[in-house]
Amino acid sequence: MTEERTAAERLVRRFARETNLLVAGRAFSVRGEDAVAAELRRLIPALGGHLTDGGVTFAPGEAPDILMDGGPLPARATADDRVDIAGAHMPVSALVAERLRDAGLVRGIRIGIAMVLEPKTAQLALLLRDAGAEVAVYAHPDEIDVEVARVLRDRSIPVDGDPALDGAAERDAAIAFLRRGFDLLLDDGSHLIRLAHEEGLADGLRGAAEETTSGLTPLRLMQRDGLLRIPVIAVNDAAMKTSFDNRYGTGQSCVFAIADVLDAAGIGLRDQPAVVIGYGPVGEGVAAHLRALGAEIAVAETDPVRALKAAHDGFRIGPLRELASGALVISATGAPHTVDAATLRAAAIVTVAGGVPGEVDVDAAALTPVAEHFDRVGDGALLIARGGCVNLAAAEGNPIEIMDLSFAVQLGAVEQLLTADLAPGLHPFPVEADAAIARAALAARGARIDERSTAQVEAQADWRSPRYTSPRGDEIPAQVALRHALRPPYRGGLRPEPVDGTSERPVDGGARS
Repeated sequence: MTEERTAAERLVRRFARETNLLVAGRAFSVRGEDAVAAELRRLIPALGGHLTDGGVTFAPGEAPDILMDGGPLPARATADDRVDIAGAHMPVSALVAERLRDAGLVRGIRIGIAMVLEPKTAQLALLLRDAGAEVAVYAHPDEIDVEVARVLRDRSIPVDGDPALDGAAERDAAIAFLRRGFDLLLDDGSHLIRLAHEEGLADGLRGAAEETTSGLTPLRLMQRDGLLRIPVIAVNDAAMKTSFDNRYGTGQSCVFAIADVLDAAGIGLRDQPAVVIGYGPVGEGVAAHLRALGAEIAVAETDPVRALKAAHDGFRIGPLRELASGALVISATGAPHTVDAATLRAAAIVTVAGGVPGEVDVDAAALTPVAEHFDRVGDGALLIARGGCVNLAAAEGNPIEIMDLSFAVQLGAVEQLLTADLAPGLHPFPVEADAAIARAALAARGARIDERSTAQVEAQADWRSPRYTSPRGDEIPAQVALRHALRPPYRGGLRPEPVDGTSERPVDGGARS
């Protein structure tokens, strides 16, 4: 069944590669009854997809073998195509941007975007520009799609960034970008936020938003030491960012990119055991997607709680030095010096999911090109993407729908920075704004969910224990709610029927919130 499993995986990966769309949460159907179709029916739910009678259709052996909206996959032949198709799949960000536009909130506000430049980032810039902001984009030399940069320039959005820059020239380019003079900075990795503080350029900023875990870590150090001079919204910590971007977006895009690179080199993902370093949200997503593709997985962690979580999720745990030999080692820490020289000697293949500069301790002079995206480290491991982030070097970053959610949070952070009176320091993204984005995302899917009943709301608004009567002998509202929630009979659905002739409104019998 190995050939059939591989054929099924290639179909799913090709769908993701050619569309840059997400598998998890999407409706799929499978035509046919052969072994490949059977493998597809196993794989799709394992990756979080929904098997239905509609949606994206896999038709193994037919031409075309993948159908979307009744026809072939949309052509994304040019960078303009890729940017426009991304925009067609970002309804939540569009909704938040529309609110900013209608309120006139960002009209004339100068916003600098310092992020990986690919089609979704281009859409963020276009949405802000169309909402009335004055927008410019900066991209690090290893994080710029030059064709997407051309698209933005053609659409009158300045882009600073050049893949040929390094060293002092790279720093000078970033400083020149900051000197454009911005009100707000939307950052990824907090590289520009930190540089602005180093160069005395932070005082002109009204605030910033930070997209990543690795970017918030140094900002917390700055706040601890009293060095953070502007308010920064911790976008990464919003549930609508971390719960989806890190786990589902980075998980799918990195594992599929790794599998594509290995496949092109004639290496199977399951040909060697896999070791995931780090079991935060990114590591969880990487491990889950590896498991769906049938890999044998172990996890190396330094955090005892996360290590126990990995063990309870069914993964073998242990020190990296005991797990790395002959393995596909995937760093998911977002921390420098994660993969040391000893690991590079012991592992079969090394790569990085997510990634920060220096996550792999490798000297570029020691690399020998072997194949596309592959270098040999001395006489040791094969290194994918020279230790850079695999889903950027060998793919197109996270899926569009995932970045729709993350950028909706970024746009919400813009609103918060402009409307709230925030002191310098890190600030959480408001819980109510997070929930509003989630509701918008559900609406875009045509999904409905339950609401808490009035009795539930009232019961949870009372701090007194529902187990005891008051000194006056009367029951408090929480007691009434608890008594009726626990008493039969039920006639189906979520709501119990009133009993004993009481007039209190029945409550939901669902799970506690």
